[in-house]
Amino acid sequence: MSTIAFDQFALTRIADFARSLSRLHQASRHKFVDDDEIDREFNAVCRSIWGYTIDDISDELFSPADHAFLDTLDEAQARIFAAEQGYDLVDDTGMLTDWWGYCWMILAEKRGLLTSENRTAARAAIEEKYLAAPNVIGVIVGR
Repeated sequence: MSTIAFDQFALTRIADFARSLSRLHQASRHKFVDDDEIDREFNAVCRSIWGYTIDDISDELFSPADHAFLDTLDEAQARIFAAEQGYDLVDDTGMLTDWWGYCWMILAEKRGLLTSENRTAARAAIEEKYLAAPNVIGVIVGR
């Protein structure tokens, strides 16, 4: 018998926040859905849960060991990791499609990376990257 037991009712069920995103993923099987639309909806889910998005955290803030951990995660390991941190990655049909991104956010939370200072730095780096591109004269950012 497993020594790991989780109280399902004590877990934050990400699927409850991701219903619109799940519908988009299902729709994308039958018709074209713009990747940007999926990204916006994923970010909306993250904002609802954590108050931050993946774009608010620079990759460099994670250690090499964290990157190796994320890169080797499979669905089973992700489900255990998320549950250990108080999150559920399963919806009514199985594992959430964007489970890896949610694990990224869960790890960022665990490491204390979800701060306004890190958000400001990450957004500045994104703007700098865009401004360095040829033919870009400005970046409009909705805050």
